[in-house]
Amino acid sequence: MSKTSNADYVEQTIDFVKEVLQGAEGGHDWFHIQRVFRNTLLIAKDENVDVLVVSLAALLHDIADAKFNDGNETIGPKMVATFLNQLKINKKTTRHVVKIIENISFKNSLKKRRGRPFRTKEFQVVQDADRLDAMGAIGIARAFNYGGFKNRKLYDPKIAPNLGITKEQYKTSTAPTINHFYEKLLLLKDKMNTETGKRLAEERHRFMLTFLQQFYKEWDPLAPSALVKKAKTQ
Repeated sequence: MSKTSNADYVEQTIDFVKEVLQGAEGGHDWFHIQRVFRNTLLIAKDENVDVLVVSLAALLHDIADAKFNDGNETIGPKMVATFLNQLKINKKTTRHVVKIIENISFKNSLKKRRGRPFRTKEFQVVQDADRLDAMGAIGIARAFNYGGFKNRKLYDPKIAPNLGITKEQYKTSTAPTINHFYEKLLLLKDKMNTETGKRLAEERHRFMLTFLQQFYKEWDPLAPSALVKKAKTQ
């Protein structure tokens, strides 16, 4: 009986994720997973990491995003553990992958932590890969796609971004999509973990600033918003 290879595990995981995410919202569908997976492999080239761990974590990190499950953050990790056990992945790898998925989301960086945070190199690689997909042209497209999915305003000059947003406020926010740039997307550049992630984030960050400048000019060409100046200095 031949031993299952890491490549086989990855292929089986890809098939599972594609099936689970059929009909998912466009910013959190299989193509999002595919981009994060590819970003992960790109970053991992320059890091000393367990490639199977980062591959599985990248592929499985959004199979049950809490925002689509009434805020329940336990469903995804439980599904991942069950699936990896069915694949007969060793317990150490399974625990590592589940721990990455429990900690990867941006909202978890907003909560006050006790004790030492979870920070393995594998976690840092996958987190950077996921955050890159929230930046640049793709990040802009995903933000507005999700905003439309939730029937949110594009922008409302009377609703200021919450620059000190907490995890609970973030989870329940109904603010316009433009606010999301200031509450998350523009903050990601300085939160990257790896040198490759930092380098790739720079270009995507600049593109978002250019987009915001143009957005405000088009929003009110007779009286450009003061946020144009703010965008230039982010």
